[in-house]
Amino acid sequence: MMKILEVRNLKKIYTTRFGGNRVTALENVNFEVEAGEYVAIMGESGSGKTTLLNIVASLDRPTSGSVILSGIDLGSVKDKDIAVFRRDHLGFVFQDFNLLDSFSVRDNIFLPLVLSGKRYAEMEKRLTPLAFQLGIGDVLSKFPYEISGGQKQRAAVARAMITEPQLLLADEPTGALDSRSSEELLRLFAELNGRGQTILMVTHSAKAASRAGRVLFIKDGIVFHQIYRGNCRDEEMYQRISDTLTVIATEGQGK
Repeated sequence: MMKILEVRNLKKIYTTRFGGNRVTALENVNFEVEAGEYVAIMGESGSGKTTLLNIVASLDRPTSGSVILSGIDLGSVKDKDIAVFRRDHLGFVFQDFNLLDSFSVRDNIFLPLVLSGKRYAEMEKRLTPLAFQLGIGDVLSKFPYEISGGQKQRAAVARAMITEPQLLLADEPTGALDSRSSEELLRLFAELNGRGQTILMVTHSAKAASRAGRVLFIKDGIVFHQIYRGNCRDEEMYQRISDTLTVIATEGQGK
């Protein structure tokens, strides 16, 4: 299998505005993601999981250590080139959708392709199968404020996928959805992964994580534990995740 992502000795220290306090968000994080994997990252609030995702997404720079995406060390990409690199290699799905209300759903989805200079015919050619797969063909001409939360999130997934990213990053993708819409989105992620899309998802939800092939648990800025699905059903995976979260929480109390 080909490695898409390598995270090596990653450390992130934040210094408060006046330099008084240094907060270590990530201590020494190491892991790899292979092409076609579906990996969830879990941890309590403040464990560093969103910081980790932001560094992988090249939205933040580490204090030390490296992130290598498809053989390219993100630290070697110049600041002026990072937005283009991000657009060419990564897709993003956020908790709050990040859709522009003044753009139609179609134009929101097209935005990354417009920025990379793609022709309209190419954009339409990519959108047609995606819209069908995601069940949003009938809302493309509507505006985000006219559609449901579940439809907004599917539009956000379409925007992430239309660039044909090597890695799809999702930050709490079910966080703003009701249970039915969450279920639909998780089914959709499983389908995308089944077609070979590599996914890295940060989530608080044991149910969401139970759909992944592997779950990394972050605690005190390091990868504390990981679970591989193997032949587990979703229900068994959910139980193993819940048990691990209980251990992490109770260990914290015992300090």
